[in-house]
Amino acid sequence: MDSQRREARREHARRRESARRRRRRTLAGLSLLLAAGAVAAVALASVGGGGGGGGGRAFPPASRGARAGGVTRAGTAGSARTASHSTVTGAATGRPGSTRVPILMYHVINPPPPGAPFPGLYVSASEFSAQMQALAEAGYHAITQDQMWAYWKRGVPLPAGKPIVLSFDNGYQSQYSNALPVLRRLGWVGDENIQLTGLPPSEGGLSDSQVRGLVAAGWELDTQGVSHADLIALSVTQLAVQVAGARKTIQRRYGVPVNWFCYPSGHYDATVIAAVKSAGYTGSTTVVPGWAGPDSDPYRLPRLRVLGDTSPEALLSELQAIRSDPAPPASYSG
Repeated sequence: MDSQRREARREHARRRESARRRRRRTLAGLSLLLAAGAVAAVALASVGGGGGGGGGRAFPPASRGARAGGVTRAGTAGSARTASHSTVTGAATGRPGSTRVPILMYHVINPPPPGAPFPGLYVSASEFSAQMQALAEAGYHAITQDQMWAYWKRGVPLPAGKPIVLSFDNGYQSQYSNALPVLRRLGWVGDENIQLTGLPPSEGGLSDSQVRGLVAAGWELDTQGVSHADLIALSVTQLAVQVAGARKTIQRRYGVPVNWFCYPSGHYDATVIAAVKSAGYTGSTTVVPGWAGPDSDPYRLPRLRVLGDTSPEALLSELQAIRSDPAPPASYSG
């Protein structure tokens, strides 16, 4: 029996190390591909919510984000604001929470098409559903980053269960069509990190009505900026457009707070962090694995990228494997 236990422990350790190696190889490959891309020059006019096209660097090519349908009016801002704020419930206790929270990162919720340059960023709908069911059975309950912050800072109660944040980058249509129904069945919400320019809805981006549908369903709407540009490479003016300009446009368009920023490709340095702070964001997320806690730097929160072909068991194992990982570094460029 003792030998069986030892073998089981060794097998568990082998699986954890295998998952770590697979994640490192994938991230290294993505970084090399991204380094070859061109950095977009962003004009201030592109923030106006009108007809700007792509212009940003792709990650992956289909993830240059969603134009929000060219809608600039705030006609439904009131209802959107009410739905967004409804996810932060309960009275503050005045006793800050201490529970650490993992943040997962998803991209396309579909199988990769033939020849996709970043197949690891595609998680099929069935795979996603199985992962969510496994998380639920393990006792997790998805919350928003605003809820997480209210709990940490003011002791606002969280829903029953172990908190976890499910973030979705770039604004893919499949996040609405395939992820939303799964989370809705569980009574969960997601966090949409949307871009303002990129692929039109016909090529995979969220439409304006779909963005509003996510907000109405209680999802939190945050941003990766205007066009997924490499923020480290931008001028001060371009950086302000990407960070502050995107927040103002989304606030005006959808009537939501937009309290969190998401670094495109995870790239940031002291100058980028200062721009995010200056724009009024509560914090920002990285692509460095780990768990976030009340003692974390809110402008360098870790996240776990969920790759395609990750079984529910592997995901649960990876979550535990990164629980004690060090905090993200002071700067990151891939």
